[in-house]
Amino acid sequence: MTLRECYEIIGGDYDAVYQRMMKKESLITKFTKKFLDDGSYKSLKDNLSAGNIEEAFRAAHTLKGVAQNLAFDPLYKPSSDLAEILRGGSTDGAEELMETITEEYEKTVAAIRELD
Repeated sequence: MTLRECYEIIGGDYDAVYQRMMKKESLITKFTKKFLDDGSYKSLKDNLSAGNIEEAFRAAHTLKGVAQNLAFDPLYKPSSDLAEILRGGSTDGAEELMETITEEYEKTVAAIRELD
């Protein structure tokens, strides 16, 4: 699968990240593949389950930032929403957002693993 096809499956904005990465597809590929090693999703999931709101917030904020930088828009939006809820010390709505984040994260990781 090509990088553009990967972004189409993810629902990301390839053109935006292409501009952000100085029109170098090799940089996009490098950082997209590095996403597989990012531990923020696991940290978010684990800390949210443990009720550690402060650490869950940090993880959600990190995931949001990485998703935004890579233009993984469908993952960015719910991560951002969850980070804002957790920033306020609440978990109201967190379960539903975590379901969406998990769905988008799994879709994103599966597509990245298919890259040529």
